[in-house]
Amino acid sequence: MYLSHFGLNEPPFRITPHTDFFFDGANRGPTLEALVYAITHDEGIVKVTGEVGSGKTMLCRVLMERLPDSVETVYLANPSLSRDEILHSIADELHLQLAADRSSRLLRDLQEQLIARYAAGRRVVVLIDEAHAMPKDTLEEVRLLSNLESGRHKLLQIVLFGQPELNELLGGMDMRQLKERITHSFRLEPFVTGDVESYIDFRMRAAGYRGPKVFTPRAVRRIAAAAQGLTRRVNILADKSLLAAFAAGTHAVTEKEAGAAIRDSDFRPPGVSRKGWAAAALVVVGLALGMAGERWLSVSPAAVKTAAPEASRPAATPAAAPATSAPGMPSASAAAPANPPGAAAASSTSNAPATRPAGVQTAGMPASGGAIPAAANPPATRPASPANPAAATAPAGTSRPPSAVLANMGPEAPHGGLSRQVFEATQAWLKSGPQDGYSIQLLTVKAEDIGKMERFLTRASNQVPLEELHLYSVKIDGGQHYRATYGYFPDRQLIASAIKELPSSLATQAAYPRSLARMRSQNRQ
Repeated sequence: MYLSHFGLNEPPFRITPHTDFFFDGANRGPTLEALVYAITHDEGIVKVTGEVGSGKTMLCRVLMERLPDSVETVYLANPSLSRDEILHSIADELHLQLAADRSSRLLRDLQEQLIARYAAGRRVVVLIDEAHAMPKDTLEEVRLLSNLESGRHKLLQIVLFGQPELNELLGGMDMRQLKERITHSFRLEPFVTGDVESYIDFRMRAAGYRGPKVFTPRAVRRIAAAAQGLTRRVNILADKSLLAAFAAGTHAVTEKEAGAAIRDSDFRPPGVSRKGWAAAALVVVGLALGMAGERWLSVSPAAVKTAAPEASRPAATPAAAPATSAPGMPSASAAAPANPPGAAAASSTSNAPATRPAGVQTAGMPASGGAIPAAANPPATRPASPANPAAATAPAGTSRPPSAVLANMGPEAPHGGLSRQVFEATQAWLKSGPQDGYSIQLLTVKAEDIGKMERFLTRASNQVPLEELHLYSVKIDGGQHYRATYGYFPDRQLIASAIKELPSSLATQAAYPRSLARMRSQNRQ
């Protein structure tokens, strides 16, 4: 209806998956690459979760196109299949003849025919959509399918796509055997405002638009806020906004048109009903009042308690804590290890760029078959915080001196000694380090599990230079989390090679590229 008005060849915001409109921003592109790698390298069962309308089906369709010709795909979109039906569905997709009626014999026949395919150099992957709605008996059959092997190789790769409820389902005691077989877990994260702007512009140009940006920054912000970071909602709102602009005879989508589109929709936070939305609003008010009271108590001398450091290594002799130390949180100088392995001297100039001189390489990580390929010019050390000039003169081989900034970091700062140290250094690095490039995401934990992150960083710093480990805070599903990454790589080719050589002791979760731009947009300082 508005195509000729905006010079478009086709509708840019259709909600049906169209692989030509696949947006590889946010973590979609890296997730797709990681899925291709996992499927082509015998990685067993892989799980991908995301909210309704986050782009799971689109990712699945693009994955089917990106896999090499030697991989045969079986796409199962019906979540209500029984145990026997899923075997017959796989056989039908592969054009196999399974004559037996008993499940055990069906499984054996399927295995024999998969062995023949593997001998011919072909792999088979089963992509299961809406896996969160599958009966438990069928999911148990999926586990048995994952056991089909030939020697040391899996005959069948399985990828489960589902809503966050899939995590809850797999968390049950009766599902623990299936959960243990999941080698990689990915989550499609909601878009931030910058992602929404890039996404809208990408879809417009993919549909044939060639002029200046149609959506104003204010319109994008309104759409981003209402869409809650979900691509399907962005599509709906952007489409209605274009229609409103067409009706008004204008070629620009302003805040007015975006507001009209939002009013015409009925979007609430994912998974919340109308009554639940009202109840949630009351809960938020109550929490806000509770946190305000907690802050008032935290400054009361009677409420101040000293917490023991959580670092698993022996702490250095405590220095005098800054007078402004946050209540209940050990000062970094008391909790941080005196000489963490791999620690490097802080930069001599607090505002110097966080880059290593040309020709200096990242220390290799021990791994089977070699070391991680170093980036061409990765950051050697992150700048010392301006709040602690003493950090600029630290002798080589000593730990990075904690900054007084830690005392005022508030609830976003982790409580563990080593975690706080790496967190503070990462904040400075993200501000003054390279603008582009990637880091390898290693581990994400909830705020209450910071002890797990502390142990991970302690173990990791025995294998890689401490200054190559990064830690920042993100909000996921409304809760505070901490995310650890490793190294700096200027392009995807280098980081892809590095991920392949990553030691298993560091790959406790699915490792995949994380762009610095994304880290900055999510980081909560």
